[in-house]
Amino acid sequence: MKREHGYLLLTFLGIVLPYWYFIPFLQTHGFDVKELVNQLFVNKISGFFAMDVIVSSVVLWYFILIEGKKLGMKRLWVYVIASLAVGVSLAFPLFLYIRERQKSRGV
Repeated sequence: MKREHGYLLLTFLGIVLPYWYFIPFLQTHGFDVKELVNQLFVNKISGFFAMDVIVSSVVLWYFILIEGKKLGMKRLWVYVIASLAVGVSLAFPLFLYIRERQKSRGV
């Protein structure tokens, strides 16, 4: 399997798996941000994972800006939006997929 196909598969999983858990929340609570935050930080271990993902997102944004500019990639904001809409699980493999495609074209 080519590397870019692996990234594309991971992009798909990065959408499906998080939303597998998020859609039932939306069905029950709607887009209740207060309830989302309450459940996200319900105990120390869930807070640990939440902060890990938040910090990882910020690190990813920084990496995307640095690497994307270095490679002359366009529309870098798309990956930030992807991380906010789903998370690092979508934004990171999507960025790597597009980066691989650009590198394989020799751009």
